[in-house]
Amino acid sequence: MKVGDRVRVVQSVIVYTHPEHRNKPLDVKGMEGEVIEIMKEWQGRPVSANLPFIVKFDKKFKAHFREGELELLN
Repeated sequence: MKVGDRVRVVQSVIVYTHPEHRNKPLDVKGMEGEVIEIMKEWQGRPVSANLPFIVKFDKKFKAHFREGELELLN
């Protein structure tokens, strides 16, 4: 996977940060978005992030994922 790829969430992932469901659990399984960043370094130093893939779903909502939680779309 690389920046710019379209992906779908394939595992059940509960988030509380969706703007329309603020502070309420929302399962994002099945949602599609675009990988906008892969966290490999922070402030010039390499990091091993637990949730390295940042996916943008719409203008106001993005979330962090593991590689196994996403599938690549064609």
